[in-house]
Amino acid sequence: MSVTMCQTLGFIVSALGFAGIIAATSLDPWSTQDLYDNPVTAVFQYQGLWRSCVQESSGFTECRPYYTILGLPAMFQAVRALMIVGIVLGGIGLLVAIISLKCLRIGNMEDSAKANITLTSGIMFILAGLCSIIGVSVFANMLVTNFWMTTANMYTGGAISGMGGMGGLQTLQTRYTFGAALFVGWVAGGLTVIGGVMMCIACRGLMPEESNYKAVSYHVSGKTPAYKTSAYEEKSKKSIYNESKRSEDGKSYPSKYDYV
Repeated sequence: MSVTMCQTLGFIVSALGFAGIIAATSLDPWSTQDLYDNPVTAVFQYQGLWRSCVQESSGFTECRPYYTILGLPAMFQAVRALMIVGIVLGGIGLLVAIISLKCLRIGNMEDSAKANITLTSGIMFILAGLCSIIGVSVFANMLVTNFWMTTANMYTGGAISGMGGMGGLQTLQTRYTFGAALFVGWVAGGLTVIGGVMMCIACRGLMPEESNYKAVSYHVSGKTPAYKTSAYEEKSKKSIYNESKRSEDGKSYPSKYDYV
């Protein structure tokens, strides 16, 4: 897989995950009424992060926002904060990823700068996906705890109802189970993390290869003929020496230059 394809595919997957995080945060059915013991009911209840809704059998739905902040449980507010942080990080990462795309040319931006920006966007996407996964998981843990506590109260209600207590009314408690928004949040967080990892992998391919050349020093040696001052001067000295030797004894001595 080429670097450009890996980066582009990571950007698309992260964008889909970011859109899923926004959808999961804004959806209402985070917790829905459990209809295991009462499959036929005239009223169906479900709750989200921002409001609770009641749907009647006629199809009419009425939602009521939470008009309090301090009155909500601390874990519930933590889930809200995690989802909002995930949206903010995903939005910033999406904007940064657009600038870092290799298929887009913005001015004279070098590949090393694009690689660093790609790594930054990938880290932001990973953090955004983790915030979504952690937030949804915390809410799911709250649902599981409340579900089993409500179930225990329902089964123990009949035992204490004969003692003049309110046990007989505890069987009418509403149990809540996982809603569709939880699954959307898990899938969106996973996609965002996968896209962020792909962006980080593409960063390594965008980094320019470093060329490390060792400096080589050349020293002129008197023993090496290639580094002498001039070959012509050497040749002229030899010819003068041969001429002087010929003139002294009257004999001619062959030299290597006579055969050229």
